[in-house]
Amino acid sequence: MKKLIIYIDGAARGNPGPAGAGIVFTDEKGSIVDEFSEYLGEATNNIAEYTALIFAMQRAHKKNAKDIIINTDSELLAKQLGGEYKVKNLTLKALYDKVNTLLESFEEVMINQIGREKNKEADRLANEAIDNSVKKRKIGTSFVLKSKAITK
Repeated sequence: MKKLIIYIDGAARGNPGPAGAGIVFTDEKGSIVDEFSEYLGEATNNIAEYTALIFAMQRAHKKNAKDIIINTDSELLAKQLGGEYKVKNLTLKALYDKVNTLLESFEEVMINQIGREKNKEADRLANEAIDNSVKKRKIGTSFVLKSKAITK
C-alpha cells in the first residue's frame, strides 16, 4: 500500500492517569483498512498522543506505506511537529526525536490538525483501550500497577 491516511488519538483519564492510544488506517478512498488500540498504563495526554503517532508510523512502515497523512486533534502535537511550538518537556522531547527518526522511513508525510468531531473513531479506540484495561483488572488478571521499594 503506497499511501495511508491515518487518524490518531491519545487519551488519558487524569493528567497523568490511565491512558490509551487509538489509530484508524484508511485508504485513499476513505475505507478502513486497519484499526489499532493499546493501553499505555499511566501517562499524560500529550505522551499518549505522541505514543499513538509512534505506533501509527511503525504500523504504516510494516504495511510498506511510502506516503502517509496523519490526522490528529492534538494542537500541541501538530504545532510541535510543524515547528511552531518548541518541545520543552524532556519526556516529550524523547518521543519527538523518535517521531523524527521514523519520519525518515517515508517519502512523504503530511500532518493535519483536525477537529475532534472528525477524529471520533480514533478517540473511541483510545478510550476503549483504557476501558478494556479496567475490565481486566476487575476480573482478576494479575498485574502490577506500581511498585515502590520499601527502605528502612
